Amino acid sequence: AFNKRFFGKARQSESVKTLVFSCQLSSNKVQPLAIIVLIISLKIKVNMKLFAALVVLCLAGDVYSKINLKSIISVNNIKEYKKILKRNKNVLTLYAKEDKSALNYLRWMEDVAKDIKGKGTIVYINCGESKDAKKLCKKYSVTPKPKLLKHYKDGEFNKDYDRKDTAKSLLNFMLDPTGDAPWEEDPAAKNVVQVSSEKELVKLRRKEKGPMLIMFYAPWCGYCKRLKPDYAAAATELKGKAVLVGMDVDKPDAFNVRYQFNITGFPTLIYFENGEQKYNYAGKMDKEGLISWMQDPKPAEDKKEEEEESWSEQAPEILHLTDSTFDEGLKEHASIVVMFYAPWCGHCKSMKPEFVDAAKQMTEEETAGKLAAVDCTKETKVCKKFDISGYPTVKYFENAEYKFKLNIRKKDEIVKFMKNPEEPPQPPPEDLPWSEVSGPEILHLTDANFKDELKKKKHVLVMFYAPWCGHCKKAKPEIEKAAATFTEDRKVWFAGVDCTVDKKSCEQFGVSGYPTFRYFLYGKKDFKYEGGRNTDAFIEFMKNPKEESAEPEMREPEWKDTPSGVVHLGENDFDDFIKSHPSMLVMFYAPWCGHCKQMKPAYTEAANELLGTDHAIAAVDCTKNRKLASKYSISGYPTLKYFKDGQPSDYDAGRDKDSIVSYLIQKTSGEPPKKKLTGWAAENNFVNHLDSDNFDSHMQDNPSVLVMFYAPWCGHCKKMKPDYADASHVINHEKRIPGSMAAVDCTANADICNRFEIRGYPT
Repeated sequence: AFNKRFFGKARQSESVKTLVFSCQLSSNKVQPLAIIVLIISLKIKVNMKLFAALVVLCLAGDVYSKINLKSIISVNNIKEYKKILKRNKNVLTLYAKEDKSALNYLRWMEDVAKDIKGKGTIVYINCGESKDAKKLCKKYSVTPKPKLLKHYKDGEFNKDYDRKDTAKSLLNFMLDPTGDAPWEEDPAAKNVVQVSSEKELVKLRRKEKGPMLIMFYAPWCGYCKRLKPDYAAAATELKGKAVLVGMDVDKPDAFNVRYQFNITGFPTLIYFENGEQKYNYAGKMDKEGLISWMQDPKPAEDKKEEEEESWSEQAPEILHLTDSTFDEGLKEHASIVVMFYAPWCGHCKSMKPEFVDAAKQMTEEETAGKLAAVDCTKETKVCKKFDISGYPTVKYFENAEYKFKLNIRKKDEIVKFMKNPEEPPQPPPEDLPWSEVSGPEILHLTDANFKDELKKKKHVLVMFYAPWCGHCKKAKPEIEKAAATFTEDRKVWFAGVDCTVDKKSCEQFGVSGYPTFRYFLYGKKDFKYEGGRNTDAFIEFMKNPKEESAEPEMREPEWKDTPSGVVHLGENDFDDFIKSHPSMLVMFYAPWCGHCKQMKPAYTEAANELLGTDHAIAAVDCTKNRKLASKYSISGYPTLKYFKDGQPSDYDAGRDKDSIVSYLIQKTSGEPPKKKLTGWAAENNFVNHLDSDNFDSHMQDNPSVLVMFYAPWCGHCKKMKPDYADASHVINHEKRIPGSMAAVDCTANADICNRFEIRGYPT
């Protein structure tokens, strides 16, 4: 109707259609204005100049769309782009020849950019926008035809984007840019129905009434990866007869699904009919096995009754209770411990022989009380009544009344308790987050507010910490006291960042140990604080925050003032001393460092023993000799380096006197020192005790190794050692099962334990 009223010629009509379509691609804010100009120009029959003006307005709409992007960063010069790649570890860049070719991409990518905020960054570059933009694209060897997507990780090119051009695919990619593509993007798996949430699973179960097999998997699982091609092939073969489904349940929002279907390993395959769970898959894990089993689905042979009988035969003293006999059983026995279990549960199977032996010992010793067991896969009512949510759960009943839950699984613990059934002490309460217990004088920063908060504050000392870190716990009250002295001075702030929660901020500043302190001036100028960790040191530093003046307070004599065989070097004499000593061991340390203080006696003894030999033992205080620390890339204390003819290498032996002396002698004589076994290694030879010299070779020689990382002083380690040694006898000595059981003393092999991020004992 519009065309008929104002135009008679087909050519003009087509022009209007073209212009209206162009304006529809523009921003909504520009489109009405463009159409108004179009109508006016048509009514007053203005010449083609106004017609051209409309075109400009429509094109302006395209430009407006690009500028109006809120979550995608638009860049057109090299310097700015380099900063983005340096500051952001996960960057996807859309390079385009011109705005028009990128417009449709930008619209759906904008939503992805919002979703990954804090986890990744999306950048847009129009290579034809300006000379600077052309230089930028040339610098990064990019020629978009007409567009190109490239990913950068840790500032370096990772790969070209090779997934589907959809928001879902891009989101999955940005959340794991180095991982495999999601299963649903595999063309071979087109007949596998993919479910991504509990809500979708519920809908599918309501919809599908026929035979359905669901594979619950984790993307990292090797067995799942091997099964996927066969599973997809079976899905294609069975299309129209049965539905094969895949669901990734290795996600926080899938916990309910894992709990509902008792998924404790991957892959778990469960068969459904009419939307209801029937039984677990019991066929072979290959294409033929899947097809054959789905043609005649049957449950695995049920051996529960046989198991129950054998348990009764082993220990008739154990009372097996059911929904109908539970209350009566409690009335018959004044003191009773009940183990609620599931036959498939691995922890239950481990506890079963201990429970049996405890029952036998109680009978032999005529100990009062009774041990009972309830199979929660059969007796659902009684298990629901007592809120059993995990297996095994052990509860104590007295005079037919529930008293308390027990955390005992060993024979001796059970027997000891039954002889004197008293409620165990409550476990210590978990530490509350620092943000909940500190006063308002401490500024708690997150990934979301880190930059904005620091921009507003002049002087801020930030402690990057982990809640479990002992040194952090000691530093918290000190920093709180320091902060309290500046409550009237709002130019000075003390802040904290929990690196277990707000990882991005910690990664940005290279935090590799806790606590790490950094000073910030309006969020721009920043440097690492190397001073003391007590209240006075914090206060003194914040009164005059200078990088070179941040030296730790020394309240004890300096190490160099104590006479010994250790040579204390600095930036003025270090190089000359190296030249005159072909074999030298150097400890780079900080006076406030606890690990350094622990090592000093052994280090000093080794130095005294080697006096008069060709070996020198030296030390460098890194808080006073920062150039040396930087030159040798010292990032933690103590760091020991061995210098042979002036060439440094990492020291990789123990930190006791004998290890240090043997290491230096071996370096020059070429004879490997004989190791003296101490501690647990001397007590038990069934456990393979590993150190820096044999750890990697042991891993290569054994296809499967269980390693216990421990500390000699650790109470939990001491309790675990006997059981660990007994198991090691079976594995390492009797060779009943292939593999190896080993142990590493972290106080003597800190390099190995740091390598595997051991934070507590035993791990």
